[in-house]
Amino acid sequence: MKKSGLFGMDLAASRRDFLKGSIGAGLLLGSGMGTAWAQTEQAGTPVKGGHLKLGLDGGSSTDSLDPAAYISAIAFCLARSFGDHLVESDPVTGKAIPSIAESWESSDNSKTWTFKIRNDVQFHNGKKLTVDDVVKTLQRHSDEKSRSGALGFLRAITSIEGSGNDLVVKLSESNVDLPLIFTAYHLVIQPNGGYDNPGEGVGTGPYKLVSFEPGVRALFEKNKNDWRERGHVDSFEIIAMNDPTARIAAVSAGRVHLINSVSAKTVPLLKRAPGVQILNTPSRGHYTFPMQVDKAPFDNNDLRLALKYAIDREAMLQTVLGGYGTIGNDFPINSTYPYFPAEIEQRSYDPDKAAFHFKKSGHDGPIVLRTSDGVYAGAVDGALLYQESAKKAGIAIEVKREPADGYWTNVWRAAPFCMSYYGSRLSQDLMYSTEHTSDSPANETNFKRPDFDKLIKQARVEADEAKRKELYHAAAVMVRDEGGSITPVFNDHLLAATKELKGYVHDVGNDLSNGYVASRAWLEA
Repeated sequence: MKKSGLFGMDLAASRRDFLKGSIGAGLLLGSGMGTAWAQTEQAGTPVKGGHLKLGLDGGSSTDSLDPAAYISAIAFCLARSFGDHLVESDPVTGKAIPSIAESWESSDNSKTWTFKIRNDVQFHNGKKLTVDDVVKTLQRHSDEKSRSGALGFLRAITSIEGSGNDLVVKLSESNVDLPLIFTAYHLVIQPNGGYDNPGEGVGTGPYKLVSFEPGVRALFEKNKNDWRERGHVDSFEIIAMNDPTARIAAVSAGRVHLINSVSAKTVPLLKRAPGVQILNTPSRGHYTFPMQVDKAPFDNNDLRLALKYAIDREAMLQTVLGGYGTIGNDFPINSTYPYFPAEIEQRSYDPDKAAFHFKKSGHDGPIVLRTSDGVYAGAVDGALLYQESAKKAGIAIEVKREPADGYWTNVWRAAPFCMSYYGSRLSQDLMYSTEHTSDSPANETNFKRPDFDKLIKQARVEADEAKRKELYHAAAVMVRDEGGSITPVFNDHLLAATKELKGYVHDVGNDLSNGYVASRAWLEA
């Protein structure tokens, strides 16, 4: 990976995990369920007991129990099951809600934050959680030597201290989204911050780790001393299943209760399997066609507009995603985010407008688009579909298929026009800071505008929600009309489960019920 801007992702691992992983945000408190559980699949009275089996991809023999090293879906579920975070997020709104911190307040224009830490929480090893454990956890992950996956989120922190029962965090610059940052799944609160034994697998979560075989299996049992009564099953296990055919066979035969990473093409097959249900949740992940605005011919905004009007978004949604997604509007925000600017007119496929702007640009000849099967499932099909829709506007797109191996090194950010994908981010600020601000090395279009950067920084410190929404509206319009990213669709998260699994919560935070599937779902008797 590379490095993004302020509070961006630390890009020290792989491009795949940067784009597809990017997992964060949290679980709903037992005392504040209300609206969030309205998104529960097959709502009803939870059944207690049973053993839940999850067949997940992303397992590796190099997997670690150290939360700093987490990068996969399996690690995501590990973190959310055995551990807790300082702050969590509401499944419906995505806004920050209490967890280990029962409340918080800011001062000094959101540069200084004070979090009140609960005093009734116990680790699995019997040790009482203290403010010092929280301080040490954040210090470990914010240390440049830690190589933590959350390091990029924490670089604006200048000090982390305990004061009685409070945690005091100071920043180098204001950020009203700081509580959301602490929902990042790497930031599991550990005894002494994990300094003694980061891979011990001891936390304060609803389930206790019984055994762990990297790349094979993880087994958990219910934490009977949970500080809030969570979880319905007595025990559960995560079984590493990297092969999609094996996952489909396992859930179809009932050998596991749920699988992830279901492709749209396999949904019809799974729907024919008796006893299987499809769980799809709108996500913040989106497909992009980045045009580098500092390289000809994409330094011409009329050409960029021509290519934006020349893509058939609805066809992309139906053909590539099988209808499991939503239409994009050439900015990286959809309705799962607060402050989504729904009032901006939706850009649609318009060959006449595309032809008008193409002629106005003065460009002549084909436009080379690079793609690969390694970008995402159906990427090559999407490129060919785009080629056909652009042809109706008189625009010739030459599709060059690149090897999957090395695509993110040799093509992405190297070629002036290619295909790409971004996963979820915790907030609009993080999404824009990753994809479009000048100082982000993940700015794949080389869109570097001081006026845009100023908008994002203003929104980052603006506490008034109405004013903040106005700033994000202006940012969206600027990216949509002048930026280099074609963003045709947002994908859904697709899972398959047996009909025995009930209570699945569709969480706007991320896939697998934002990682909390094991403690939210139950098994029908």
